[in-house]
Amino acid sequence: MLRGILTVGGWTMVSRILGLAREMLIAAILGTGPVADAFFVALKLPNLFRRLFGEGAFNAAFIPAFSGLLATEGPDAARRFADEALGVLAFWLAGLTIAGEIFMPQLMFLLAPGFSADPAKFALTVTLSRITFPYLLLICLAALFAGVLNGLDRFAAATASYVLFNVVSIACMLWLTPYMPTPGHALAWGITASGVVQLGLLAWAAARAGMRLRLPRPRLTPQMRALMRRMAPGLIGGGVTQINFAVDVIIMSLLPAGSVALLNYADRVNQLPLGVIGAAVGTALLPLLSRQVRSGEMDAASATMNRAMEYAFFLTLPAALALLVVPEPVMAVLFGRGAMDMRSVHLASQSLAAYAVGLPAFVLVKVLSPGFFARGDTATPVKVSLGVIVLNFSLNLAFMVPLRHMGPALASSVAATVNVGILGAILARRGQFAVDARARKKLPRMGLAAAIMATALWGAARLVYAPMAAHGWRSIGLAALVAIGLAAYLGAGQALEAFDLREFAATALRRRRETAPAA
Repeated sequence: MLRGILTVGGWTMVSRILGLAREMLIAAILGTGPVADAFFVALKLPNLFRRLFGEGAFNAAFIPAFSGLLATEGPDAARRFADEALGVLAFWLAGLTIAGEIFMPQLMFLLAPGFSADPAKFALTVTLSRITFPYLLLICLAALFAGVLNGLDRFAAATASYVLFNVVSIACMLWLTPYMPTPGHALAWGITASGVVQLGLLAWAAARAGMRLRLPRPRLTPQMRALMRRMAPGLIGGGVTQINFAVDVIIMSLLPAGSVALLNYADRVNQLPLGVIGAAVGTALLPLLSRQVRSGEMDAASATMNRAMEYAFFLTLPAALALLVVPEPVMAVLFGRGAMDMRSVHLASQSLAAYAVGLPAFVLVKVLSPGFFARGDTATPVKVSLGVIVLNFSLNLAFMVPLRHMGPALASSVAATVNVGILGAILARRGQFAVDARARKKLPRMGLAAAIMATALWGAARLVYAPMAAHGWRSIGLAALVAIGLAAYLGAGQALEAFDLREFAATALRRRRETAPAA
């Protein structure tokens, strides 16, 4: 599993770094102006549906079923199942995409009601959303091919495809902008173009892996009915989660102008550790856990979840505390240029700190959710999500006036923490997960090592970064903070026996030898 996490995490890290580069360009060109707000809302709409249909309910139902068929009936049965799923998914998503294009103004009234006070901004948001919405169809089909590859324990191509998303987006922003009404138009076309490229890469990779899928006429076979029954609770639960996400967007649109862009820049930085760690752990965990549960290896399944939790905490705790203690140096170096002035940087750093509060919880959801999905239980997370959405909405309303641009971020963090607590308690009560002796020993020590690192960063921000930033050396100052924080965390963790760096190094070296081409 660790090798899978390293593979997914490595490619995701490349993608997130390129994503940061893309956001840095957007910040420099658009800042927090109306075009930035319009583009980010236009991007959120297809992402909302993608998370619901592509990466959420569908993957939670498809990957365990595909992996189970592969293990019990062989690749031919698994391929037929994937073909049928492709036909049904393509037909259904094509209809949804057409409906979205037709009713886009009405969707925008629901998603960004605050924009209606500015007709020009609202019209621009509708136009950009119509350009980006086909990305929904393309990326959800790509998610099916990614699920096939993940079921085959081939993680590289699926995660590498997100690198192409950022490469194509950056290229369109740089090359198409002179020919478009605004840079937002160029960015929007880049999103849809990236979907075409991602789908093509994953279809090719699946074919190379021996899973050349065809697009049959959609039919509701018994297997498809079973898949849809498994998806139904996930769609409801995912729908609740995405309503949670939509509530944040609605609240953002009602906040002062520029708030959507501020929260997006902060979330982009938060997504670097969240995307790398959460996506890596979740992607590598679900197929392995599904096979262990299907084979009746319950002790092995519990141990797998414990190790996944350790890996998640090892990486997440220092990232969360670092973003909480020194958010402004991070935002200043990444976004403080061009149209993004220092006041906007300061406001965005406050949003980033609020997101960082919930970073461990956001990642732990990726560890705990497979404990339900691998057992075919997609209903329980739905019930939990219903309460969480009410909590998030209430917190958004409570925080909107006093906290403004920090409110949606902090509300999401608190809601995610409650979500993790409830999911963990349910798994423990069912006897499906318990923190083992190794984790009970290591996790508190990781927390202490991260606290030592945070203290070192707090002092270094004032003694090292501040003087360098005053002389215009912000990047060097941030690099110094990273080095100090890394040395403090790794040194303290090794001394406290919170983790063994030799174990991680040996695993990485073994993976490199296994994947190296033969001479």
